Amino acid sequence: MSEETSQVVQEPAQEAAPAPKAPREGLALGLAFAGWFLPGLGHALQRMWGRALIVFVGVGLLVVVGVSMRGNIFVSRGNDAFDTLGYLADLGTGSFYFVARGMERGGTDVSHANGDYGTRFLATAGVLNLLAALHAYEAARGRKA
Repeated sequence: MSEETSQVVQEPAQEAAPAPKAPREGLALGLAFAGWFLPGLGHALQRMWGRALIVFVGVGLLVVVGVSMRGNIFVSRGNDAFDTLGYLADLGTGSFYFVARGMERGGTDVSHANGDYGTRFLATAGVLNLLAALHAYEAARGRKA
């Protein structure tokens, strides 16, 4: 083949992909802390209004229902590992933990089914809020929508 008749097909040059944004770790951690302290605040600061409202109302209702059913609100000086885990789950509600402690007038009543279910509602509220704070952290880093 001669050089004149052979044609080299050149592929168009590919544009370089934009460099990924550096994660804003400090901001993400601050939003996660805000979301833990006041349920839904981490999402609200990122203008995710629907998620913020759902988290705030959901965690708040679970805490109110748990306290009204006279569920056990664990304290930091637990007797065994289950008390410690219960305390960590309850503390997951952030500032609502202190609201629940203030609402607790008549003490706990886990001898009846209502009190036992109330304890579960309180723990569920804490775990839900921790998951929401984790989502706010990941969204701030750009990993979640």
